[in-house]
Amino acid sequence: MTARSPVQQLATHVRTVLGDGPFPLPGGWTHMGAVICDASFQARRKYQSTIWPRLLQLQAAWPDAATVSGFQARLAAEDLAVAMNFRSPRRVATAHGITGLLAANGVDTRNDLRAWLDHEASRTALLAVEGVGPKTVDYIGNLVGRSQVAVDVHLRNFAADAGVSGLKYEQLRAAYEETAVLLGHEPGGLEHAVWRFRSQSV
Repeated sequence: MTARSPVQQLATHVRTVLGDGPFPLPGGWTHMGAVICDASFQARRKYQSTIWPRLLQLQAAWPDAATVSGFQARLAAEDLAVAMNFRSPRRVATAHGITGLLAANGVDTRNDLRAWLDHEASRTALLAVEGVGPKTVDYIGNLVGRSQVAVDVHLRNFAADAGVSGLKYEQLRAAYEETAVLLGHEPGGLEHAVWRFRSQSV
């Protein structure tokens, strides 16, 4: 018997557990301060109870931070840890690092960032920011309306349940992308459906 490929295993598991969809894309944010803080603060935290309310509060408190330049001005005048009610110097530093990089490259709005991410050099530049890894770069893309797969612990666990384990980040991301194509879904939609299912089951 020929062993099934990771894509075949994932596709079977998606159909069995999640059905045939449709799987809508996550909406993301238009407020750039929320985009940057979401990417900087969400890792290894319960998103719905810990991160989401803080991002809504940030948008309401800092409406002028809807652009990168507006957010950068707020960061210069106020303490982000206080605004986010989140005591993590490392994550605050990551938000400052991403903001500085985007501002230096003329990225000010959601549309600017979505277009800037088309370039491999942009991905490389983001990866040079302390606290930013491949998953965060892909996650940022989804936050501004791109359709990408950001492999986190939930996607790894879902893959393991399908019998797919031991793959490097890029390999598992590619397997999910190929699975999405095979099943006729947007990569970002499939990723979000898997993330939502696994995050609600822990």
